[in-house]
Amino acid sequence: MFISFEGIEGSGKSTALEGLCAVLTQKSLAFTRTREPGGSALGKALRALLLDARNKLASEAELFLYLADRAQHVHEVIRPTLDAGGLVLSDRYADSTIVYQGFGRGLDVSTLFHLNETAVSGLWPDITLLFDLAPEEGLMRAQNRNLRMGTAISEGRFEAEDLAFHKRIREGYLSWAQRHPERFRIVDAAVPPGEVLAQTMAHLQGIF
Repeated sequence: MFISFEGIEGSGKSTALEGLCAVLTQKSLAFTRTREPGGSALGKALRALLLDARNKLASEAELFLYLADRAQHVHEVIRPTLDAGGLVLSDRYADSTIVYQGFGRGLDVSTLFHLNETAVSGLWPDITLLFDLAPEEGLMRAQNRNLRMGTAISEGRFEAEDLAFHKRIREGYLSWAQRHPERFRIVDAAVPPGEVLAQTMAHLQGIF
């Protein structure tokens, strides 16, 4: 089983993922938690390039760095775990690239889908949880988090984008989810974290 967590910056997806992992650990259920970018050894190096606010990347360069990260991630982590019958929980996956580089940067969405199909050898999540939140709230949360953690520069490149960009991302996610209702589940991320986790568990009821 492969489950991905998606959403705008500051949507609370990582917090919900952490909460889910705690529940699974309490139930003694095995899982592999991973993330993009940075889920593989190569990805850790690429993450530093992709998220550092000091790096001014062309949209196409940004795209191919993400594709390289994802291809290695699937090869090194995701596919072996799934082949062994394991559960993979990923903080972001290919939908992020389609939304951020497509709806956000203006690259062709159809082309992005096919490039990702190649990068992941056709592997898409069984379920994708989309944490939906107003961009104004998400951006404020993300910027405050980065300031608190001291990562405003090292991991703040997307948080430095203007509000219009983040609005396109939110609209892009909702549009993309409508195109793929068979695997997308939408979580209202505007409520307190405990309620977000409760929604997450409700969407996954019966799987665990």
